[in-house]
Amino acid sequence: MRKNRGIHLFLFCIIACQLQAQLGPSQVFDFALLPSSARVTAMGGSLISVQDDDVSLAQQNPATLNKLSKYALSINHDFHFAGIRYGYTGGGFHFDSLGLSLHVAAHYVNYGDFVRADIFGNEQGSFTASETAFIIGAAKQLNERISIGVNLKGLNASYDTFGSFGLAADIGAHYNNPDKNYSIAAVIRNIGVQLDPFDELEERIRHDVQIGFSKRLRYLPFRYSIIAHNLQQWNIRYKDPNDIVTDLEGNIEEENPWIAGTDNFFRHIIINGEFLLGKAENLRLRFGYNHLRKQELSVLSLRSLAGFSFGFGISVKKIRLDYGLGLYHLEGGSHHFGLRMNLADMFFRRV
Repeated sequence: MRKNRGIHLFLFCIIACQLQAQLGPSQVFDFALLPSSARVTAMGGSLISVQDDDVSLAQQNPATLNKLSKYALSINHDFHFAGIRYGYTGGGFHFDSLGLSLHVAAHYVNYGDFVRADIFGNEQGSFTASETAFIIGAAKQLNERISIGVNLKGLNASYDTFGSFGLAADIGAHYNNPDKNYSIAAVIRNIGVQLDPFDELEERIRHDVQIGFSKRLRYLPFRYSIIAHNLQQWNIRYKDPNDIVTDLEGNIEEENPWIAGTDNFFRHIIINGEFLLGKAENLRLRFGYNHLRKQELSVLSLRSLAGFSFGFGISVKKIRLDYGLGLYHLEGGSHHFGLRMNLADMFFRRV
């Protein structure tokens, strides 16, 4: 009976979040939704339904924490555009007596140095801008197949002399069916409030409702995932006013509603895959496709690989090195590097 009440509460939270969502630039602390690791970058920006020894996945869905997270460490850094840098560092713990897995992490972004100038353009030095999230999360294995988890986040932004602080949370659930090699997950990411605004106007913290499905093929060392994201708002298309189609007589043609609806549907979908090669899966080849990113960052009349992502992971002794390339635009991509290890394997006997 208690389990049923918990499931009903989780579904109610999802429905409640759907009623007040809004995409757009008028929100704060969006950096908290950035990919946590090189692995996630390589797989399209989201990976919520895979549960293994990668503790960084807890930033995507806290319910993925498990006993393999014990003493796991993940360090990641992304070399973004225009001198922007961001990264994630997290470590995991597991308490057998409580059946509880924990992780602590820091997620940060540094926007670099900016020139300070007065209204006449006279330079007066420089300033910096950065944002940081401090995360603590926990997951509980309810039975052999179902786990639930929660992240609590302290969010801080500093732009020169302006600062802001907020609190947010992630709530997730994960179901694993080992007999059929598939898993299903749901998560509400970044539900929060801005406690200390930059000025008198409080801004929204954008959240993201996601559902994911992952399946490992029986006769091929390959696992694919399909993630539906931004489910809190169905229509997420942006209609470019400059994208006007006319007929031979110069009359504006109305957009086909079937094409528009299909495009909007796929903007909610991320598809990715991971080849798990070798006896110990020491080599992993990854790819992903994010249709929302493709549509929003493509340039009219020019082809690009925006929306696609690629990467790999390789184990060298007891250290796993990860690389992810996220392609956003004609100018190139974002290079994400990661280092993962288990401190129990490296420094003391696993317990």
